[in-house]
Amino acid sequence: MHEAIALFGHPREAWLDLSTGINPRGWPVPPLPPSLWRRLPEEEDGLETAARRYYRTESILPVAGSQAAIRILPTLRPRCRVGILEPTFSEHASAWRRAGHDVRPLGPTPKTTELADLDVLVVVNPNNPTGHHHPTWRLLAWHRLLAAKGGWLVVDEAFMDCTPDDSLTSFSHRPGLIVLRSLGKFFGLAGARVGFVGAAPELILQMKASMGPWAVANPARWVATAALRDRAWQARTRQQLAQAGKRLAALLTRYGLPPKGGCPLFQWLPTAHAATLFEGLARRGILIRHYTRPGGVRFGLPGREQAWARLEKALAGVTPATEGAIR
Repeated sequence: MHEAIALFGHPREAWLDLSTGINPRGWPVPPLPPSLWRRLPEEEDGLETAARRYYRTESILPVAGSQAAIRILPTLRPRCRVGILEPTFSEHASAWRRAGHDVRPLGPTPKTTELADLDVLVVVNPNNPTGHHHPTWRLLAWHRLLAAKGGWLVVDEAFMDCTPDDSLTSFSHRPGLIVLRSLGKFFGLAGARVGFVGAAPELILQMKASMGPWAVANPARWVATAALRDRAWQARTRQQLAQAGKRLAALLTRYGLPPKGGCPLFQWLPTAHAATLFEGLARRGILIRHYTRPGGVRFGLPGREQAWARLEKALAGVTPATEGAIR
């Protein structure tokens, strides 16, 4: 956002930020008990129990956002060969390279011969930014291949909460299968910095030792516990987000920008004129995510009706410049 403000000059409060893929109508955080600020975090506060129920696994570890797990995991293996399905969230490749591993970019659906030469495979499912979704049977087959030789399958499910039945967390107690989850997207609680790792108990202990005590702050733990327990809100929100995702896809299609992928929280549009579309909307105070490799843009969800109307008006102004540019 700081870069966009510097480039295009709108004050922060004037921007409509659709760049994040975060639920714009997140879980409503109530006033926090003042005592939370005066105590160190305690593991017996109910967070682990709520997480086990929500993620359907007994082997789960709270972390300071899934980014913390992305950073720690590469330090727990000796130098090895790591495949990452691309295009995807760039922090995975950066973390493994930073730890000295041999990182190998792969296509969206690698061949068995490619996997046979790996020690670790990293998959974002649903993928960010394309929304590509791998079925459970395929991921478990990849896991069996890797685990048979002591390897890992790391599955980042940051956008999985809208379709929880497709999650691998219930299998994550198996050695060699590591599942990352986040409260930032579906729950709209990115600022709380709370994520979870589902993995075999031995690896959970390793990660816990690497993080040290009090990895997640007391107020964040309290909010996360309450959000994970709120099943009524979760059910309503899944329905609302499914409808909003379809609405966004229909809106973009109406203005000649049919998405080629996505999930309820965002829509993906590959286009040779991604830079033109990004700049045209930014000049109107609307920020979307621009990708250069591959060329494309990702649209997050507007929140209030006023935001939907503002996006539609802006699309009407920029789409003539990109007409015919979608591939």
